Amino acid sequence: MNIEKNQIEQHNDALSSTHQQRFNNLKSEWSHIDIEAILKKLVDFQIAIPSWALGTGGTRFGRFATGGGEPTNLEQKIEDVGLLHALNNSSGAISLHIPWDIPQNPEQIKSLAAGYGLKFDAVNSNTFQDQPGSPVSYKFGSLQHVDKAVRKQAIEHNIEVIKQGVALGSQSLTVWLADGSCFPGQLNFRQAFENTLSSLQEIYAALPSDWKMFVEYKAYEPNFYSTTVGDWGQSLLYANKLGDKAYTLVDLGHHLPNANIEQIVSLLLMEGKLGGFHFNDSKYGDDDLTTGSIKPYQLFLIFNELVEGMDAKGMDHATGLGWMIDASHNVKDPLEDLLQSIEAIMIAYAQALLVDRKALVAAQQNNDVVACQEILQHTFRSDLRALVAEARLRAGAALSPLNLYRSLGCRKTLIQQRGQNTVATGL
Repeated sequence: MNIEKNQIEQHNDALSSTHQQRFNNLKSEWSHIDIEAILKKLVDFQIAIPSWALGTGGTRFGRFATGGGEPTNLEQKIEDVGLLHALNNSSGAISLHIPWDIPQNPEQIKSLAAGYGLKFDAVNSNTFQDQPGSPVSYKFGSLQHVDKAVRKQAIEHNIEVIKQGVALGSQSLTVWLADGSCFPGQLNFRQAFENTLSSLQEIYAALPSDWKMFVEYKAYEPNFYSTTVGDWGQSLLYANKLGDKAYTLVDLGHHLPNANIEQIVSLLLMEGKLGGFHFNDSKYGDDDLTTGSIKPYQLFLIFNELVEGMDAKGMDHATGLGWMIDASHNVKDPLEDLLQSIEAIMIAYAQALLVDRKALVAAQQNNDVVACQEILQHTFRSDLRALVAEARLRAGAALSPLNLYRSLGCRKTLIQQRGQNTVATGL
């Protein structure tokens, strides 16, 4: 479905008085900050939506329908991302997973996406599932496999994904591998690393000159004894050995419990090897929950390091790294979940922009631990929702995207258009 401009305007008019009061109060509280410069950064900041996040992912043991209206093809997925972008003007890109979403007519798909103000972000390969008609299986790995024929199949798939991305105007490939082992002695660690590196080198050689390769890591799952790209150190090893176009990608759910992700991203950024993010949240492992729903303070601390590190390198916040949500909307309406995630990301980014850096540096240099904590927590505990809403207002989006989505009965309309028993392609 499409949201008309007048519907957004009517929604904003009804909320404008209350919003203006809250925004004026915020400006007064932060009068020492260049709020206009902050607003521009918020307007420019865009978060890519993955094509697989538009249907219900379910729990680990089952998939439960949202109640209908799920997108059954790529065109409908683009329509859903367009709906999100109309509501918040912060979802201006879509990231495709191949082969779940293979464009039959790339030019037509590009044109459709452009009509919604969308571009194509990173393309994602899949060697963690056997595809129909595949001559060999990934049961014991893909790029690491002891059988050269399996490695060749996985390499060719990734190169095909690059070609699909080129046709759509994408400029990056994300490689996540399920490769590893479930039991001691199952594989030779060094051989697995060397096979994976050799395979990645062939894929890297196929990258266009203006492309990037993101090497994603994960501590465990689906293999539980070892993972061939199990942490940021292993990913960094691959990226350094591959070359200047290879980077580490950080998924917030792909770490062992209590890992200091903010320190990881700081060091990767310092080394020029941080490629981007998959945003989500977790309580126990790779839970793929709504961003900011479990550990909002950690999300803020991560953005605090990002803003400090990117500014130190003179990087553009909006384009310097790849920003994407990667979540499995197990019991929620996926579009509502995504709206909540984007809101949480924008708030955390706004908080990081408002940190008093000079005061923080001075406190750090004086080893004033109490002051350091106070500076960070003052910003984190400040209610910046009006600031993020003002950025949306200036971008022509809704002051309260989730409320507008609900008041317009968007899910009900999608059910009427697509049916009650639709199941999204992919997951």
